[in-house]
Amino acid sequence: MKIEAAPLQQPAFPPPARPGDPLDAVDTPALVLDLDASDANVAALHRQAAAAGLAVRAHGKAHRCPALALRQVAAGAIGVCVQKVGEAEGFAAAGVRDILVTNELVDPSKCQRLARLAGQPGLRLAACVDDPLQVQRLAEACARADTRLEVLIEIDVGQKRCGVETVEQALAIAAAIQRAAPRLALRGLQAYHGRAQHLRGVAERADAIARAAGVAGEFRAALERGGFAIREISGGGTGSFPNEAGAGIWTEIQAGSYALMDLDYRANAADPAAPQLRQALGVMTAVISRRASHAVLDGGLKSFAVDSGLPAMRDPRWRVVSLSDEHTVVEPLAGAQPLELGQRLILDPGHCDPTVNLHDWIVGYRGDRVEAVWPILPRSASR
Repeated sequence: MKIEAAPLQQPAFPPPARPGDPLDAVDTPALVLDLDASDANVAALHRQAAAAGLAVRAHGKAHRCPALALRQVAAGAIGVCVQKVGEAEGFAAAGVRDILVTNELVDPSKCQRLARLAGQPGLRLAACVDDPLQVQRLAEACARADTRLEVLIEIDVGQKRCGVETVEQALAIAAAIQRAAPRLALRGLQAYHGRAQHLRGVAERADAIARAAGVAGEFRAALERGGFAIREISGGGTGSFPNEAGAGIWTEIQAGSYALMDLDYRANAADPAAPQLRQALGVMTAVISRRASHAVLDGGLKSFAVDSGLPAMRDPRWRVVSLSDEHTVVEPLAGAQPLELGQRLILDPGHCDPTVNLHDWIVGYRGDRVEAVWPILPRSASR
């Protein structure tokens, strides 16, 4: 007898809280955002960027939350950048009107999805390229969809990841984009130096961005001599934006973590030229077991990304010892007060982006009260 599997029924899991709930009633583990801190961070960075004549393109990959992106746009961001077509689709569906895919697309199906998205009325959409094949496939996809797409040539300014390495490569790609008109149009350059964001010393970061600015300036000049207009140069981020702001090369910065913050960024030496950004993102956990030697919390590796180290307790008298799949073990230091069973504790993540990716909701709070609960784009948006 043939046995067929029943259709998979997805349970409707409720969010971990509702607006108006007391903070200590949030169902744990849960991703939480201090809205006072996040709003202050956004205002401070936007204010400094505006004073330098730079636009802010908030990096949506940091939080993958359309509601938060729309708040950033309302606070002055021109739009968002993303890394995946699925993220672009999600933010566009929510009403974000200016999106840059800061990544290269080569798979025909992904190019076709982006080309179809480009046909959405009122949407300004662009993607990055570093190879003529990407130009060809994007142009073919736009021809099939009868749409038009802007592109930025990505240059390697020190990241050692994506991007062309020589002016000759950039000129060849620019010529390919020109031949693909009217389906494609060259907007400018992608000049992002992610490694510089996490250099610990102020002088180290300044030196890395100065060198990146020199490379970007060289490419811009060569392309303009070749007859190609470079209207925008996009790059920079939370860890180095004062340096990009003072370089006179970039037209927009791609800050993402500034609305959240994490332990890795906090480990950087403070730049006196930058506003002091506050920790806004955390993961709320609950004490589920306790002994004299330690306590156990109900969030582990499925709640915290640990690529940049273990999370940290906000009470410095308690130390995180270890994480397993579902548990975090913490131990008391001198002067620590005992923890109570069921007590809610917020821990700061080592790296905000992949921590967000482990959750479905962001619980926004002010003081001791939940103000908003926002869905995060599903993990399938990473395609």
